[in-house]
Amino acid sequence: MMYDLIIVGGGPAGSAAGRIAGRAGLKTLLLEKEIFPRYKPCGGALSDHAISHFDFEFPDELIEKELYGARICFRDRVIERYKDYRIAVTITRSKLDNFLLSKAQESGIEILQGEKVISISNEDDYVQVKTKNSSYESRFVIIATGSQGTLKNIVRRKDSKKEYGVCIVTEVEEENERIDNYIRDSIEMRFGVAGMGYGWIFPHDNYYSVGIGGLASLLSDPNSAMREYLEDNGFKEKYRFNGHVIPCGGYKRKITDQRILLSGDAAGFVDAFSGEGLAYAIRSGQIAAEVISETLHTGNKDLTHLREYEKRCDLEFGEHLKYSLVFAKMMHNFPEISFKIFTSEEAIIDRFLEVAAFRLTYKEYLKWLIFNFRPGWLLKNISRKA
Repeated sequence: MMYDLIIVGGGPAGSAAGRIAGRAGLKTLLLEKEIFPRYKPCGGALSDHAISHFDFEFPDELIEKELYGARICFRDRVIERYKDYRIAVTITRSKLDNFLLSKAQESGIEILQGEKVISISNEDDYVQVKTKNSSYESRFVIIATGSQGTLKNIVRRKDSKKEYGVCIVTEVEEENERIDNYIRDSIEMRFGVAGMGYGWIFPHDNYYSVGIGGLASLLSDPNSAMREYLEDNGFKEKYRFNGHVIPCGGYKRKITDQRILLSGDAAGFVDAFSGEGLAYAIRSGQIAAEVISETLHTGNKDLTHLREYEKRCDLEFGEHLKYSLVFAKMMHNFPEISFKIFTSEEAIIDRFLEVAAFRLTYKEYLKWLIFNFRPGWLLKNISRKA
């Protein structure tokens, strides 16, 4: 049997692609190695911008906490700012991903779970996909496996250690009342605890997501750094650590190869400063399926229309991710001064929250910082003791 499209991976990128493909009438197979619902290590913040990409109402029962602001910490400095609009919500990834996969299935696509793909190869006019159990053929393939595994390297080179981050996360059970007393309507981000990254405490329903993430080249012992971070924040019990890697966005990566497209983390679509990836996973999955649908419906055999995928991703968020990398390097190359200023000026945090809400791009934010920079910010923080 020849499919129009095979999607490898049932996370947010794969589910988003599957729903678009099914609604477009494509004969689509989605292959997922796990059985959903499954545990997924993640801080669990889903931006309202990401939610805006859905063509269905997002259910209230998946929302655990609503987020209107952030508490930003560096050394002994803490600043907390809020907006009068919701920026994001916290969710549990196992529940979110299972729900999104069900929405993809609603569109009529075929889904096989517990089917691990072991190889993908471009043939003359189709793609062959082999699993441990079977072999499939399709006109096109979207690899939406996240940053784990090696399938993405069929299309692009392997990232160097400066191009991906290592994250360690755990869940700390706590009563909601005590969570709300500690932090309400906000997340906590602490810089200076991981190389070109941060530690986080995100409030959920009866638990905290606590973790650290930093560049692989700079975070040599993430488990020790995580233990220290937990202890410094008053978490004294023994916790189970879960690790994962995320790409550092903003670097130029190849995302198509003949009939194979990469989406989401597999394509490297992650904010280099905040680690936000869900919005880009969802949208890139949708764009990939849209372009493949257009290619099939126009009968373009030379595949030139597939170039639209890269163009549209670049137009929608490519520049934003590039400048997220510029901002991340600017902050982390001079952390003592940069983060002291960052955590002492309310206007800087207020504007950053607009970036987090996707109401301001990183490019616009950097321009604002340049044109509104006050020498007093620098002098005040140089004169203070660290």
